[in-house]
Amino acid sequence: MTHPTDRHTDDFDDLDTLLAQARQLTPADLGAADRFLTRRRAARTRSRAGWLTGVLASAALVAGLTVLRPAAQLPGPLPSSAAYDAYQSAWGADW
Repeated sequence: MTHPTDRHTDDFDDLDTLLAQARQLTPADLGAADRFLTRRRAARTRSRAGWLTGVLASAALVAGLTVLRPAAQLPGPLPSSAAYDAYQSAWGADW
């Protein structure tokens, strides 16, 4: 008669054999890994390019709005410099 633990030991041996076979890489596994990594790198490159495009588009939009925005109106005429005031007082108002 067999002992109950002998049956479990045989099951574990079968499982160990199965796991050892699963750990061995085949050419198909290496090809699948290479295809996955190639697609992953391409997706990351597209992701980076999309992010950079978005940043540049935002910067262009802000710059365009800054240039096209009307300038703030100052309350009254621009203040003249002290040299201009001295020159104008020396020559009069109609120089």
